[in-house]
Amino acid sequence: MSESKKTIFDFYILKRLFEYVRPYRKYLILAFIFTIGLAILSPLRPSIIGNMVDEYIEKDQNPDALWLWTMVIIGMLVLEAVFQFFTTFFANLLAQSLIKDIRIKLYRHMMSFKMKYFDQTPIGSVVTRVISDLEAISEIFSQGLINMFKDVIILVTIIVWMFVTDSLLTLYVLLPIPLLLIATRIFAKAMKKAYQKESVEVNRLNTFVQERLTGMSILQLFNREKVEKERFSAINERHKQAHIDTIWANSIFFPVVEFLSSLSIAFLIVFSAWSLSNEVSITEEATGVIVKFTLWVNMLYRPIRQLADKFNVLQRGVVRAERVFKTLDTDEVIQDEGDVKEVDFQQNIQFKNVWFAYQDEDWVLKDINLDIKPNQTVAFVGATGAGKSSIVNLLSRFYEYQKGTIQIGESDIRSVDLNYLRQNISIVLQDVFLFSNTILNNITLGDENITKEQVVEAAKAVGAHDFIMKLPNNYDYEIGERGGVLSTGQQQLLAFIRAYVFNPHILILDEATSSVDNESEEMIQKATEKLTVGRTSIVIAHRLSTIQSADKIVVLDQGRVMEAGNHQELLSKDGFYKNLYEKQFLGDEE
Repeated sequence: MSESKKTIFDFYILKRLFEYVRPYRKYLILAFIFTIGLAILSPLRPSIIGNMVDEYIEKDQNPDALWLWTMVIIGMLVLEAVFQFFTTFFANLLAQSLIKDIRIKLYRHMMSFKMKYFDQTPIGSVVTRVISDLEAISEIFSQGLINMFKDVIILVTIIVWMFVTDSLLTLYVLLPIPLLLIATRIFAKAMKKAYQKESVEVNRLNTFVQERLTGMSILQLFNREKVEKERFSAINERHKQAHIDTIWANSIFFPVVEFLSSLSIAFLIVFSAWSLSNEVSITEEATGVIVKFTLWVNMLYRPIRQLADKFNVLQRGVVRAERVFKTLDTDEVIQDEGDVKEVDFQQNIQFKNVWFAYQDEDWVLKDINLDIKPNQTVAFVGATGAGKSSIVNLLSRFYEYQKGTIQIGESDIRSVDLNYLRQNISIVLQDVFLFSNTILNNITLGDENITKEQVVEAAKAVGAHDFIMKLPNNYDYEIGERGGVLSTGQQQLLAFIRAYVFNPHILILDEATSSVDNESEEMIQKATEKLTVGRTSIVIAHRLSTIQSADKIVVLDQGRVMEAGNHQELLSKDGFYKNLYEKQFLGDEE
């Protein structure tokens, strides 16, 4: 929808939110029941007080009845407090229940996104959607809608009471209302624009902070602290200004409401005084009527002020909900339409005329044809950007290729159930990701089918058991965020154990030794030899010395397969591989 056609308030977004209310209708109904009770009780008090003034104060009749009605007023106040408690309780219960469901749905939806989405979307933005945006939405129900409903009922009830009591006086009192409606409309437009701006700045601030905290070592290493402080100050200033814009609109609107409230009371006093001086009686009990109307006017404008405040909450929540629904509507989900639940992995993996691009037709892989035999170790080599990692990303279906087919035997991988496919593929990356948890949980990833005994056996097999046993609490050692307390080699060994215990049919090692020292590399090489036995293995490596024993070496250049064969065959061809080998060999010699 174009900006010009957008309304002040997006009821479509609100309608979508109410779809999540259905399982919790009872909370909504109970909140509304207590709200209606509260809305009816409040305007009734001024009427009783006015009658008390006329009957028991002005006429000084029956003091005992005055005390009785005073106790009735106190009882009504207590009852209003009880109704207010239950209204607030059920409104918040509804809000938190609803937000829990939306958060789960949003998280699950994002878990199914293609890697392309996360490549293009800052993590700070994703975190904002799941946390702060949803909290703003919860306020729609905990502070916004139900309270607005209550305020509207109070307004209607007061106006009805006023007209029943004295219609002419009511018309004079309500003279400022058209001005208030105009002011409210202007205010609503200003608030929507301000909250949209504030939402954008919150997103920018979260993204900036998340990225800088993650890359703090780089900032400190290159002495960028001062520059980044200045950039943060600029972003923070924009965030402050966006928030001030919302406050600015409030600071204008509320004095306007107060002025119009005072104007209504002024009209009441002037008209009442004129009526009395001209012996045009308002009613037979003029004093009581003036008291009633004074209290009603105050009660009339108080909900209007609150309506504006609740409208702020509603507007902010709807703006944030629009962003959340935009994420939920994002069609970046990997298509999992495969119905093949079982595949014989003792078959060839074939790439047939595969073309792939991350963006449009900027091809990263061009007409790839490969044949990987079962239990074979195949290595991919080539310059940075040649397409090595892209091939394994396609096999794991992190990305979708545009042309050609990838098959396991006769089964196209797109016809294979995605969960089943990934259960049978394990990847050890160069940059190992570890969670802020124990070593055991980082290896099993919470899979209860993997026992501690299996983990210990795997750790011994890859040569990591000894260093784990030296740590406090051994396998229950908390490794901190991203495993920061471990060395790079130790982190890599944990990734090997993780791959080992999941016992995959296809193992992918993506430059697993490129950033470790010689001692760690030797341990990882032994782990690799152990891990690749009896399964199809795909190895990506810059160090050609680590893949010389591979059954097949595939040389890539600018997204095309240039050569394929074992180490000796490729050296004898005097082509790309030999050129790479000699450059690396001579470099090592020098």
